[in-house]
Amino acid sequence: MQISDLHVGNRFDYNYLIDSFGKAKTYKPDFVVYTGDFVCWEDNAEQFEQLKTVMKEAILGTLGTVAILGNHDYGAEWREEYVADEVSKILTNSKIQVLRDEKVNYSGLNIYGFEELWGNNFHPENLTKTINQDEANLILCHNPDVCDLDVWNNYKGWILSGHTHGGQCKPPFLPPLILPVKNRKYTSGIIDLEDGRMLYINRALGHSYQVRFNCRPEITLFTLKSI
Repeated sequence: MQISDLHVGNRFDYNYLIDSFGKAKTYKPDFVVYTGDFVCWEDNAEQFEQLKTVMKEAILGTLGTVAILGNHDYGAEWREEYVADEVSKILTNSKIQVLRDEKVNYSGLNIYGFEELWGNNFHPENLTKTINQDEANLILCHNPDVCDLDVWNNYKGWILSGHTHGGQCKPPFLPPLILPVKNRKYTSGIIDLEDGRMLYINRALGHSYQVRFNCRPEITLFTLKSI
């Protein structure tokens, strides 16, 4: 199960997130991955208390639960390290392992979590050097623009991202008008990168602002198969 971009804050009623968590728990996922942007930072420590309230009801995998950070988790202008550290602490206390250019193995599945592209600590090339292509691997990367950077060391496999919200508002038959990425093909859903990598971009459960059109919030379920 992939959950992305909660954006806990004052821009919408975060009890909606808690309600969504309750519904998603009925699926009893084996693995749960959270792909960043837990808060919608407003330079106000109130966001930390709000995040604690929401994450008390967090969905946990029966085999493992991990998270990566997004740009909003780095505070103002994505440069406030203390915000990232406090968000990480709240997640850890909620039984979620935070990966910051780190790897974890659950039941034979290697999950690699990248640091945030727009943050202070983005050096995933050191992490991808350690990947064994003969093993089962999954990479979490908040901003899909990272897919176009020379940091992958010939990785082959799936990448799960968020960040775009699918544009939030999408005219019928047209691409979203607003996307926070350089590569405009990175909207939502499955994208074959045509080099052995497959990207999935989650449309987000939360919102930057409570406006959506033709782009529903999303919690994603994947079925893993051995080959």
